Amino acid sequence: MFEIDQELMRIGVSLPENLLKRFDNIIKKRGYSSRSEGIRDAIRNYIVDYEWMGEEEGERVGVITIIYNHHQRGLNDTLLEIQHNSLGLLGTSFHVHLDHDNCLEVLLARGDIREIKRITEEIMALKGVKHVKLTTTSKTLD
Repeated sequence: MFEIDQELMRIGVSLPENLLKRFDNIIKKRGYSSRSEGIRDAIRNYIVDYEWMGEEEGERVGVITIIYNHHQRGLNDTLLEIQHNSLGLLGTSFHVHLDHDNCLEVLLARGDIREIKRITEEIMALKGVKHVKLTTTSKTLD
């Protein structure tokens, strides 16, 4: 799947300090020899997850988990608008205030996986959204 003997490319990445510290702690705990090794592994996992999601088709039930900054101007309204525009696809939602700045929103979805993924990716692109995770399964587990 991934070619090992490829020429390495040097890139620059800007990250918030707290995110880099957390990443460095994980790298240390997992025994990586460098940040680059950890970043390569994270990118590989991201690609595998994205490609796996691309292979799904048909009817699914799923959970969209969102963590976002509720102080981001207009974000709450946009999330509600997405939910209202997706009636029949998005059902129940669950909202929790995690701390002064962050909320957790859980949306239950049922329908065509392509539409569920489209909505998930629309949410991912919103400014102030920090994390989005889509978990799906088949509607029928015969």
